[in-house]
Amino acid sequence: MNRIIQYIKGSLISVMAILSLTACSDWLNVKPADEQVTADYWKSKEDVEAVVTSGYYYMRYAVPQIIKWGELRGGTIYSSNVDDAKLQDFNMTASNPLCDYSDLYKVINMANSVILYAPGVRKTDDTYYETVMNSHLCEAYFQRAYSYLLLLKNYKEVPLITEPYVNDKQSFQIPKSSDTAIVAQIKQDVNTAISTQAAKTTYETSWQTKGRVTKWALYALMADVCLWNEDYDECITYCDKILKATDSFRPVFMTNTADWYSIFYPGNSNESIFELNWDYNTNQETNNFSSLFSQSTSSRLKFTNRAIEKMRSETKELLANGYSDDARMGRMLLSTYVPETGQTSGWETANNFYMWKYAGTDVQDISGGTRTHQDANFIIYRVAEIMMMKSQAEVMKGNYLEAVKLINKLRNRAGLSDFNGIDTNADDAQQQVNQLDEFTLLEEILDQKEMEFVGEGKRWYDLLWMGKISHGKYKKQFVSKVLEGNQTTNSSWIQSVLQDENAWYMPLPESDIQHNKLLIQNPYYSSTK
Repeated sequence: MNRIIQYIKGSLISVMAILSLTACSDWLNVKPADEQVTADYWKSKEDVEAVVTSGYYYMRYAVPQIIKWGELRGGTIYSSNVDDAKLQDFNMTASNPLCDYSDLYKVINMANSVILYAPGVRKTDDTYYETVMNSHLCEAYFQRAYSYLLLLKNYKEVPLITEPYVNDKQSFQIPKSSDTAIVAQIKQDVNTAISTQAAKTTYETSWQTKGRVTKWALYALMADVCLWNEDYDECITYCDKILKATDSFRPVFMTNTADWYSIFYPGNSNESIFELNWDYNTNQETNNFSSLFSQSTSSRLKFTNRAIEKMRSETKELLANGYSDDARMGRMLLSTYVPETGQTSGWETANNFYMWKYAGTDVQDISGGTRTHQDANFIIYRVAEIMMMKSQAEVMKGNYLEAVKLINKLRNRAGLSDFNGIDTNADDAQQQVNQLDEFTLLEEILDQKEMEFVGEGKRWYDLLWMGKISHGKYKKQFVSKVLEGNQTTNSSWIQSVLQDENAWYMPLPESDIQHNKLLIQNPYYSSTK
């Protein structure tokens, strides 16, 4: 695990240089490579704030990889890049750069440092009040837990590190922890944060309220891990803490179809729970979303043919429901996508659609409606996803009517008719939903999530969840869904690979396997690669 040693050692030392937030010029003094700065650094609340902020910095830095991890295997987005294609075609090797999880371990090390050292700062800074410290700890616990949830979903088993790197005497010969242990740690972190009652509901500015961890973000993360772990009652409980909240400043589902695009421009909408912010005009901050999703045939990430047909189909339904294609149409035309012609009239025959949610502005016309700078936010959680998490859990609990109510809310906001024409307020609604089966409902939920959250790094995890739940009873359907979406490799290859459930996850980085003698490779890759 030599690489983990190197980037954990370097991450704390580089915080101030990266962020230019230091309150102490001594921090920038050059230290020997094996001399840590813990004794010199943790003196004031500003020091803690800077390390918390650095956790967000590394989260933002990881976003392109997070998008690829969550999309390329899901059949909605594909890439022609050689390294990317290895992931989407389930032909990964441990040396592939997409296996590199270093940015997430940097986030984890920032969080570990805050959790360990923040309490001691109160001894040296009389103005560092306990409530402020606990608020910082809530953010750190979220950062660590969210990072481990991403690692869990992509690798299943990884080293579980909960202490910061302090000196070279610490051993980093660390084995993998089981997925069960990682889930337990995530839940423990979130519960610890919530129990302090210090997680904020709002901050001083609107962007901080959406761009820093709040109690709503902690609830969303807990709902997410509970759904993943098939703890459905617990998932519903935490979803309801958001969906049934009565706080004045709470995230709320926006029901107006015309408001959908405001989720992405200007961003930080009422529906947002937590998103990573960039702001060029204020801070000259940019991301590379336009490089990932450019409006050209050379775009690195593109919609698959299957996704294009689904978007085309939804656009046709919107026209049938009375919408006009000379402006935005719900979450589709000039919202999620623009056709290759750049005009709304070209969507019926266009061979390519281009991602628009990260590129456009509030101008309902592609002419002049492109962002001047690459500073779109990246949404981690929003209320629509919480609704769909709850609907998944309700289906698995057999509460079909409750699930359909949530499905219809999302469909109606998108401009679509009720699912299967079921009016959940009708006297015979229960009888109608009783005619449905579990898989039909799950398929509809995942279809809605695919269109609602395309490009937001969600699709693969939804399919993977479907494949693994209930001891794999939908494994066949999962494989079929993956086959439907993939257009870059032989279907018989994917069919064969996915019979081994270990192939659903990525290999651990090769260099870590070489240097950490206790780290055992994912069995699929150790036996076949």
